[in-house]
Amino acid sequence: MRVLVRRCWGPRSVCGGPGGRPSPQWRALAGLGGSPGGEDGRGVRVREKPPWRVLFFGTDQFAREALRALHAARENKEEELIEKLDVVTVPSPSPKGLPVKQYAVQSHLPVYEWPDVGSGEYDVGVVASFGRLLSEALILKFPYGILNVHPSCLPRWRGPAPIIHTVLHGDTVTGVTIMQIKPKRFDVGPILKQETVPVPPKSTAKELETVLSRLGANMLISVLKNLPESLSKGRQQPTEGVTYAPKISAGTRCIKWEEQTSEQILRLYRAIGTIIPLQTLWMDNTIKLLDLI
Repeated sequence: MRVLVRRCWGPRSVCGGPGGRPSPQWRALAGLGGSPGGEDGRGVRVREKPPWRVLFFGTDQFAREALRALHAARENKEEELIEKLDVVTVPSPSPKGLPVKQYAVQSHLPVYEWPDVGSGEYDVGVVASFGRLLSEALILKFPYGILNVHPSCLPRWRGPAPIIHTVLHGDTVTGVTIMQIKPKRFDVGPILKQETVPVPPKSTAKELETVLSRLGANMLISVLKNLPESLSKGRQQPTEGVTYAPKISAGTRCIKWEEQTSEQILRLYRAIGTIIPLQTLWMDNTIKLLDLI
């Protein structure tokens, strides 16, 4: 293994240290009266079938692919799956905004910046890589709840960085889960659809993200085509096999040669090295590793 390095001058870095409709339980929780096709507690007509009114929550490239699929479905007037599509994203220091905002603006979709979610009426919410815990009050505004497109086979890798941890830990199989969001905790809701794919050998997290984003977008459209039935057939996540994928800290990129094997270092590079450069210490100087060959 050959290493390309760059010396970083200045202070030492961090390397030192059922029934084709929402269940009665869900409808009661949501304060919905009557049956689908009737009116809910706010006098809003609850639809039994498409086209749906969708509010999308997302930020990054993975989420952008799901939004692209929703927008394509909205533009497809023959199928009539999506009638309305609005977008919620988070503020960004970049003038262009995050990928989801960029796509929404280019596609002339209404955009709100969290915590503003507008005042429109929607049938269902969709979340992909949003990174914000949604309140129970917000979830209950949607007759069919809020769906989450999550790039792992839940309950493995709950949390904000599932793709990175998939690569970092050398998983050979991964996938995408479409689940229904519950309040107060991330990634614990019932599974509506789940598909697995092999992790390509030597795949970087960015490369794997591309594969999973396309899979997730297709799965999302499939669920929306049969939404009431999909919700009625949702299954609870197993209690075995739960793992967590926390955000990557700055210290994660620091190589510790005495503690890590060459395979672990290569996996670390494939997981985050194309996002942020790895670092190590050499004679009390911080060294930035530009590439591992």
